[in-house]
Amino acid sequence: MIRLFAALDIPPEIGRSLQSRQVGIDGARWRPLEAFHVTLRFFGEVRQDVARDLDAELVRVSGRPFEIVLEGAGSFADGDEINAVWAGVAENPELRRLAEACESAARRAGLKPDKRNYKPHVTLAYLRRPDPAEVAAWIQSNNLLKSPPITVDRFGLYSSVLTKEGSHYTLEAEYGL
Repeated sequence: MIRLFAALDIPPEIGRSLQSRQVGIDGARWRPLEAFHVTLRFFGEVRQDVARDLDAELVRVSGRPFEIVLEGAGSFADGDEINAVWAGVAENPELRRLAEACESAARRAGLKPDKRNYKPHVTLAYLRRPDPAEVAAWIQSNNLLKSPPITVDRFGLYSSVLTKEGSHYTLEAEYGL
């Protein structure tokens, strides 16, 4: 079994500016630069044969290059349940189409549909029982975040290994647009 997801890599210069925002929440597990990405579709644990089928389907995804902009900040869950803070991605029809194409590829490879609403973002930290007031203050101080345009001309299939320090990602395949 291999844990997989499709994602867009964040350029290092954009990532470094995100790292400057990684302060202000006690106990936050801030993500390293190499972990910054925008997930298109999380596939989860799949067998090797399904991973090969998924790769064959992702090769078929077509599109043209486009740009995204990171914009705003937020968190997942509320109150004592807050588990992550993130940089948002401005609404973008081309990004949605690419995420939907990855979803279609997953279904053709035999995976179950992802029933969650797609919320493109870059996770900056994972949290465990943070002070909600600290998280609210962090969001307020980072809510005007806006990156320069990021050109998207490819996406990747990544594997993920969970460790005590957090997830470690490996680019398994790359697909041009």
